[in-house]
Amino acid sequence: MPETALLSDLNDRSREVFRRVVESYLATGDPVGSRSLTRDMAVSAATIRNVMQDLEYLGLLDHPHVSAGRMPTQLGLRLFVDGLMEAGPVSASDREMIEETLGADRGDTGAMMDRVSMALSSLTQGASLVLMPKQEAPVRHIEFVSLAPDRALVVLVFADGRVENRVFTPPPGHTASSMREAANFLNAFAEGRTLGDLRHGISREIEASRQKLDQMAAALIASGLAMWDSDGSDPRLIVRGRANLLAHELADLDRVRVLFDDLERKRDIAEFLELAEQGDGVRIFIGSENKLFSLSGSSLVVSPYMNADRKIVGAVGVIGPTRLNYGRIVPIVDYTAQLVGRMISGRKG
Repeated sequence: MPETALLSDLNDRSREVFRRVVESYLATGDPVGSRSLTRDMAVSAATIRNVMQDLEYLGLLDHPHVSAGRMPTQLGLRLFVDGLMEAGPVSASDREMIEETLGADRGDTGAMMDRVSMALSSLTQGASLVLMPKQEAPVRHIEFVSLAPDRALVVLVFADGRVENRVFTPPPGHTASSMREAANFLNAFAEGRTLGDLRHGISREIEASRQKLDQMAAALIASGLAMWDSDGSDPRLIVRGRANLLAHELADLDRVRVLFDDLERKRDIAEFLELAEQGDGVRIFIGSENKLFSLSGSSLVVSPYMNADRKIVGAVGVIGPTRLNYGRIVPIVDYTAQLVGRMISGRKG
């Protein structure tokens, strides 16, 4: 049954009991008993227990261990976040702390983003993730250098003076002539384009020039530029506040170790941005919905930010236990993403 249908099928009493159980659990981390709800609801504990049993049957609540209390399931948390959660505005103190991260050195994007990440971690008591925008200068020159029959170097010189090189495995049978042809072809096509532009347009350009371009040179181009997509690390991701997670999950250190390992290796960074790009504004991934950190059973709240051309260039997020204070963290992440977008675009207000 779709989650929206589940929510609409609940009567007012069931919805209210469900909401109170989830809110209490998110605030305390403890299962909620029927007796504690009778203080604020004009119904008996027996009635509330019956409602809780119905909600458990629907898969929205769970009955952990021998505890008399209930806690929300992953489905229950999703239903609450999508249909019942009330996300208030960012408080004045939270807004002030985020805005103070701008500092005086706004020209140093790296330092500014590091402060943003630290502020997010401090405010949310989770681990913060900040994916910095790529600073791609146009390519000025490309060269292929043979190192051995099975090893070659592709060298890129950018318009801002930066030089990058990477070793790759060239196609068998490559020659000095095919390397020169590949470099000449790329240099003619690369003028004024960034590396990202090259990646997206090179296949069409090779196809259009198939009769002119040697097959070996085409294979060299494809394998050489592919190296910039195959690197597993990405220094653009800033992670802060890992220690905060220990305070939340002392009862399950194995999960924390898995999560720490994922964060340390900064794996699947491209997917982190991809998650943010799949929808406007803040996205929430709960437990196993979060394919980046699903083994640790954590939740991720993430929002993209845009440059002056309204193009998504990065993302900010918070990762923590499923017992996050979503109502407070969602607006914080949203506000931070909007603020970062304004900063890197030079927009005011």
